[in-house]
Amino acid sequence: MNDKTSKSRSLIPIERIERSILMIRGQKVMLDRDLAYLYGVPTKVLNQAVKRHKDRFPEDFMFQLTMEEAKLWWTNIRGDGLRSQIVTLKRGKHIKYRPYAFTEHGILMLSSVLNSERAIQVNIEIMRAFVRLQRILSSHADLARKLDELEKKYDAQFRVVFDAIRRLMAPKEPEPSKKRIGFYPVRDHRPCTMFM
Repeated sequence: MNDKTSKSRSLIPIERIERSILMIRGQKVMLDRDLAYLYGVPTKVLNQAVKRHKDRFPEDFMFQLTMEEAKLWWTNIRGDGLRSQIVTLKRGKHIKYRPYAFTEHGILMLSSVLNSERAIQVNIEIMRAFVRLQRILSSHADLARKLDELEKKYDAQFRVVFDAIRRLMAPKEPEPSKKRIGFYPVRDHRPCTMFM
């Protein structure tokens, strides 16, 4: 299947998926509310399905955000002017439930738990987004490494150049006066009267 047909059959724009991938606790994760939106089910239904199959979701597949993490996440969403899709109390001022975060492996497991054609298709698209994101991150890491190598290489060369320039710019110390050897006529600016 070529790239154009895979993009035309896409259920969800890959950019939407990429915006939902967050870095929490040093891991790339997606929150339950975003996954529920992508799968087309309520967040409550997704979480109930996960709880029924808790043995399929160890801590490296899924974890619940701490209250501090949830508050930080919530303030970032409200600060961006976005409206949350989770159920809240008092018109969006408080978090009712702490969100669950699913790692890449947890998201793979979700398609077997939800067991629908849409879940399978959405999972395929999510995995493509994770792979694309990984490629971008690795290319940035390669670029940063190459830049560091160039910087180290040229730092040494430029150090030599800058040292030479500093030596040229430094004021020269006056050389001690030396007595010249040999005959030097005395320069007298008076007119010579001998020949007159």
